[in-house]
Amino acid sequence: MTEDIFIFDTYALIEIMNKNRNYENYISSEVIINNFIFAEFCYKLFREDVKGAENYIQEVVPAIIHADSSVVKEAMIFRVKYKKRKMSMTDCISYMMAKNMGIKFLTGDKEFENFDNVEFVK
Repeated sequence: MTEDIFIFDTYALIEIMNKNRNYENYISSEVIINNFIFAEFCYKLFREDVKGAENYIQEVVPAIIHADSSVVKEAMIFRVKYKKRKMSMTDCISYMMAKNMGIKFLTGDKEFENFDNVEFVK
């Protein structure tokens, strides 16, 4: 497993943007996101009218990779299995992508706190 490459969820991106000290160790990591995370990130920036939103968006664009249809399918099976946890579709897809890539999913979302293959940071 590669230690310095992560699939970042939206929570992690926002925490880094907000300079959460708990995320300082991940600033130099290689960031991977998918279109779902990208859409969620853009939405949050625009919804909250974040100053410099376009700059933050341009920073993450090179990190976007495509979620393969087989990963999406596997993620939806996973989501159904854990439906009581109310996990987002986006996070389930990102988690499954990370698992299939042999890297960790970086998140602060409590729904993923004790899952394998997760780097949980609040």
